[in-house]
Amino acid sequence: MNMSSEGLLVILFVGLVAGWLAGQIVQRTGFGIIGDLIVGILGAFVGSWLLPQLGIHLGSGMISAIVNATIGAILLLLIVRLLRGGSGWGGRWGGNWGRRW
Repeated sequence: MNMSSEGLLVILFVGLVAGWLAGQIVQRTGFGIIGDLIVGILGAFVGSWLLPQLGIHLGSGMISAIVNATIGAILLLLIVRLLRGGSGWGGRWGGNWGRRW
């Protein structure tokens, strides 16, 4: 696979915008700019796989790529929130590791 530097910049831009939008929609996730970028890129993969499986095709172009990645990032953030317990970093699993032992 040969990717140009412009293609990489487009992926990073779409991931950053989608991660930021998903972070604004799903409150109390707290990943920061780098975390939002990672969540946005992973969300782009999730959205580009899941939406066609459901028969949803948003079209082509930058806006549809951002919407697609944002939907995937929102789903990813909701799954992370369910696993964390829904109350931030000190949720059901994250804040009690040392207290049980």
